[in-house]
Amino acid sequence: MKRILFGAVLLLWGAAGWASRYTDTETLFRNAGESSSFFQNSYAYAVFPTIGKGGLVVGGAHGSGHVYVHGKYVGDTSMTQVSVGFQAGGQAYSQIVFFEDKRAFDEFIKGDYEFGADVSAVAITAAAGGSVGTTGASADASGGMKDAKTAGKYYKGVAVFTIVKGGAMYQATVAGQKFSYRPKAS
Repeated sequence: MKRILFGAVLLLWGAAGWASRYTDTETLFRNAGESSSFFQNSYAYAVFPTIGKGGLVVGGAHGSGHVYVHGKYVGDTSMTQVSVGFQAGGQAYSQIVFFEDKRAFDEFIKGDYEFGADVSAVAITAAAGGSVGTTGASADASGGMKDAKTAGKYYKGVAVFTIVKGGAMYQATVAGQKFSYRPKAS
């Protein structure tokens, strides 16, 4: 009986820790520059507490997240990325993906959803980023968590923000992020 009770306590404690990772990450983005205003103006968003990325010529990244519609948890998502090009190192970062309206969200939940090279993320911590796609080239840099003031905007109904947690990654690669969605069990 004591073992069953101990096991139940451990499960509850682990579940609380799991939930707080999402809450803590959401709070971080709510307090970080322009990403905070997207919570009031978006239909839905996906929160990824940690995405791990690494590579040496061929690289990859993966992370799991929760999806929210108007602040209510509705399902789980995962992100996978494969990249090819000059790269070396490893990095961990948090990411949030905002969906401007129901149409953009419905495209995301249909099945495997993919970002092409034309979608870029705004780096909120001291980091720089850039992208090259069919619509041209762009670059952005941010000196601190409150400095992403004019860089964030929707592109085809989607806006992406990242906060680097640690590591060093040097890259000049071609990569796309692929997402999967699974509704919350009823």
